Amino acid sequence: MSFTQQQKQASSWFLELRNKICAEFELIEQEFFGNNSAKFQQKTWQRFDETTKQNGGYGEMSMMKGQVFEKVGVNFSQVFGKFSDKFKHEIPGAEVDPSFWASGISLVAHMSSPLVPAVHLNTRFICTTKSWFGGGADLNPAIANQQDTDDFHQAMQQACNKTDTGYYDKFKQWCDEYFFIKHRNVARGVGGIFYDYLNTNSFENDFTFTQNVGLAFLDIFPKIVRRNMHLAYNQAQKQQQLQYRGLYAEFNLIYDRGTRFGLLTNGNPEAILMSLPPVAVWQ
Repeated sequence: MSFTQQQKQASSWFLELRNKICAEFELIEQEFFGNNSAKFQQKTWQRFDETTKQNGGYGEMSMMKGQVFEKVGVNFSQVFGKFSDKFKHEIPGAEVDPSFWASGISLVAHMSSPLVPAVHLNTRFICTTKSWFGGGADLNPAIANQQDTDDFHQAMQQACNKTDTGYYDKFKQWCDEYFFIKHRNVARGVGGIFYDYLNTNSFENDFTFTQNVGLAFLDIFPKIVRRNMHLAYNQAQKQQQLQYRGLYAEFNLIYDRGTRFGLLTNGNPEAILMSLPPVAVWQ
């Protein structure tokens, strides 16, 4: 299968997953609030490649602000062009030829209730002279719930085991290490899985694994939301959520590689920074 065929297959899946997730989240809003519930609003943006001075692909932002999902973005992108001379040395396969193509889905949900965990999902396919999949999913509760944590990890482990029983331990550790706020000496959340540069010389295996991660997320996270979204909470718990959001924002602005990749490749700032919470406090 050619690079072009692989790119088309992966990009089509990311769009399909985006549509499925948006439909499920809208259904949750309807179950909670009724027929006048919030819907996703979509906005398309075009990318201009600063290196080639030509069209560099596009993205689609899907944003919703509702009663359950205070702010959720489910974004799709398909971009291409050439890395700058400075940035190309950081990307595998771009040192000699800086041309690249990348597509993926990126999701961040900040919930109204402090008893419903925030969550992050990202899966992507990147091509230079090399190609690989990356991404993962991690749960970010302001107030940890052991059942939620266990169920989320079990779902990720089952997704991993369908491809390789060694993946979960490896990618869980990678997640724990990556999503750690060093200057605060605290984890951003309760973990999940994180992987990058995945190329086992079988596009089909790596693509199927990436699909399974997305499907596992689509199955488990709505279950977690539905069992917690009607629980009563108090002002102290809400304040705890706002403080946690401050930590979440610090990580995304200081350490997150996806944020840096998007900004250094002239991505859409609104789409890149949709991960930031709608309201937060700092201590």
